[in-house]
Parts: sequence; structure tokens; C-alpha cells
Amino acid sequence: MSFLADLGDLDLVSIGLLQRILLVTDGTLTDLLQVAFLEPIGVLKLAVDVGKMRTPLEPLELKRGDLCMNRSILLYGRNTGNNYVYAESTVAVDRLPKEFCEELIGSNKPIGRLWSEHGVETRKELLHISKCSSPALLAHFSLTAAHCVLLKRSYRLVTSRRPVIVITEYFPDKYSEATCDTFRQR
Repeated sequence: MSFLADLGDLDLVSIGLLQRILLVTDGTLTDLLQVAFLEPIGVLKLAVDVGKMRTPLEPLELKRGDLCMNRSILLYGRNTGNNYVYAESTVAVDRLPKEFCEELIGSNKPIGRLWSEHGVETRKELLHISKCSSPALLAHFSLTAAHCVLLKRSYRLVTSRRPVIVITEYFPDKYSEATCDTFRQR
């Protein structure tokens, strides 16, 4: 139960089972979404930028001037078109195989799938869990602040004892009734 104390002041009782699982899973989120929503999950890249760090990023142990990749994506249902997760990641490019980074930029494969395909061993470290209400992010889910807040989790992936990626994921604290009705009709 000490793990629950690490979740901060979130009222876990007010959050549905699926959202609680999404907040703490250390497995592949894409596979979890596919099983939960019974449809294949796609990756839509919204932005990818490779360049030098402008400010230090302590969770990745990156200093100003270090090479990094910033990437933002949506995980969506390929059958329904529903957006399930918006994610932003910062990647320490020099700490990963070149082919991995090239596919991260050039393909629409989820990060978890790339880990497996490239045989890169990792572990996840949960950094932060909270709620937020950003109109720009809510728009990805066709939601307004009056109807929904987003759950937010940040974690870092570590390989060979070095942090390589920090990922922050956002998803609704409740999926819309229209989305839920789509699932019930199956």
C-alpha cells in the first residue's frame, strides 16, 4: 500500500478503474488500450524536433546543449478514430541505438513496440501523477474544461542504468459517453 502514498493527493476513488490502471501501468500503454477498447491503436505524430537542449532536464540528466528529440503524439483507435492518449516525450538521442531513433522519427510505431523490436531492455520510473485542465490538450479529446479534466502521468525510461526518455501522457479522467457507447455496442 505504500505505492498508493506515492500517488500524491489524487482522489483515486473518483477515478474509474481503467484510468487508475493507465496511471500506474509499467507495461506497454498501446497494448493496454487495445485490450481495453477492443480495437487496434494507431500513433499519430503531431510534432518531432531534434536539436540541442535549451535548458537542463534533470530527470534525463541532460545539460544545455545536449542533443535531444522532442516528440508529441496521439494514440487513437484505428476503427473509431477516438483519441485516447496525448503524449509528449523527450529523448536523449545519443543514449539509444541510431536505428531506434530513426524509426522513432520515421515510423508510426509506438515506443513500446520499438523497444521490443530493437531488443532494448528498459525499466520505467514513475515521476509524477496529477490532474490538469488545459484547453489546448482537452481539444485533442473533443472536450471542454466544463466537462472534463485530464489525468497526467510522467515517467522516465531507463536503460543500462541511464535515463533515456521522459514521457508525459494525458488522458481524460472519464471517457465521453459517445466513446463509451461505442464500446458497449460491440
